[in-house]
Amino acid sequence: MLGEYPIEGRGAAEIAASVERAVGAGDLRPGQTLPPMRELAARLGVNPNTVAAAYRTLRERGVIETAGRRGSRIRPKPATTGREELRVEVPAGGRDLATGNPDPALLPHLTAALVAAAEEGDRRPVLYGDDPVDPDLVRVARAELDADGVPDGPLTVTSGSLDAIERVLAAHLKPGDAVAVEDPGWGSVLDLVPALGLRTVPVGVDDDGPSPEDLRHALDSGARALIVTGRAQNPTGASLTATRARALRAVLRDHPQTLLIEDDHGHGIVDLPLHPLAGVTRHWVVVRSASKAYGPDLRVAVLTGDPVTVDRVRGRQRLGPGWVSLLLQRTVARLWTEGAVDRVTVAQAYAARRDALVEALAERGVVSHGRSGMNVWVPVPDETGAVARLLQQGWAVAPGARFRVASRPGIRITISTLTEEDISALADAVSAAVRPSPARVYV
Repeated sequence: MLGEYPIEGRGAAEIAASVERAVGAGDLRPGQTLPPMRELAARLGVNPNTVAAAYRTLRERGVIETAGRRGSRIRPKPATTGREELRVEVPAGGRDLATGNPDPALLPHLTAALVAAAEEGDRRPVLYGDDPVDPDLVRVARAELDADGVPDGPLTVTSGSLDAIERVLAAHLKPGDAVAVEDPGWGSVLDLVPALGLRTVPVGVDDDGPSPEDLRHALDSGARALIVTGRAQNPTGASLTATRARALRAVLRDHPQTLLIEDDHGHGIVDLPLHPLAGVTRHWVVVRSASKAYGPDLRVAVLTGDPVTVDRVRGRQRLGPGWVSLLLQRTVARLWTEGAVDRVTVAQAYAARRDALVEALAERGVVSHGRSGMNVWVPVPDETGAVARLLQQGWAVAPGARFRVASRPGIRITISTLTEEDISALADAVSAAVRPSPARVYV
C-alpha cells in the first residue's frame, strides 16, 4: 500500500508531519492510499483517535483526501503543487501565447491618474481609522453594477479577484467542504480550493457557461459553494447567455444555502452583456477586477454581495493587511471615471483576433472555443505532443493540465497580441500539432 515508506510518530502532529515529509520528498505519490486508521494505529502502537486526528490535520492542509469506503489517499494534486509550474518556457525568438497577459498596447497610461491620486493623498493623507474604501470608486462601481443588473449590496475592495475569492470562501466554509468549480477553469482557483482544505467538484463548461445538469449533481451531492465566471471564462472564453443563466438560477433556487461567487474579471474588455446569477441564494458576491482592463499590477478588485458576507470579508481584512491602498483605489476610480480605456475598441480588438483564429482553425477542421475574452481553447488528443510541436514552430501555448480537473485534454492560446499576419501561420501550426481534432459539445 505504501511501499517501503514507513509512517512514523507517536502523536497526531508527528504522524501528520511524517506523511507531509514523505509527500514533499516524493516518497508518497499522488493517489497512493493510506492505511486504515485502526491498522496504522496498531502498527504504531497508538490510539486510533490519534491517527484520526493526524488524518484530519492532513485533510485540512490539503495533503490527503477521503474517498468514503475507499479510505484516505494522497491528493492527486497536493496543495503545495501550483499549476503555474505547468508552464512552457518561451524560446528565444518564440511567441508567448501561454501566460494570459493583456495586450500592453491596449492598456492605458497610468501616470496622470497616479499623479492625481498622489496629489490627493498629499492634501489629505490616509491615516489609521479612515474609511478603507474610496467613495469615488464606490460611486462609479455601484453605478455600473446597477446597470448590469447586479443586486444592491454593500461594497468593499480586495487585492484582485483571487484575493476576493479566497476571503469569501474562508468567510463561510470549513476544511473538508466541497466547492463546485468550472472544468476547465482558472488554474489559480483550482489550486486555491485545495490549499484552503476544501474539495473541488468539477462542473462541465460549454460555450454558454457551466452545465446546469452538472451543477445540480454537484449541489445535490453536497457542494456548499459555486465559483462561476460570467464572461471571458479562463481558459475557454465561455460567456453566460441569458438562457443558460436562467437555467443555472433555477438550480440555485433549489439550493438557497449555496455560497455563490461570480467572477467578472472580463469587465471592460468584452462586448457581451453580463447575466448575473446573484440574488437567488442567501450568500453571494460579484467580483470585478481592474487587472485585465488597466494592467495586472493594479491589484484592485471591487466586491459586492450580501451584508453578512461583505462584513465578514471586511472584518478579516482588518486583521490582515487592513485595507487595499487608497492610492491604488483612487487611481482606478479616476481611470474608470475618465474612461481611460475605450471599452468598445478594446473589446472589438480582442474579439477580432479571437474570432479570426477560431475561423481559421475551423477552415482547417480544428475544433476550438472562444466566445469572449483573450483566450481560445482547443481540445486535443495529446496535450504534451501538441504543446511540444507548437513550441518547435516557435509558438508557446499553455497546456490544458493547468486548467483541468476531469475534463478532456486541451491547450489554451492567448490571442491578445496576435496580428492579422499571425493568424494563418498559427492556424497552420495548430492544425498540424493537434491532429486529429476531437469534436465534442462540452469543452
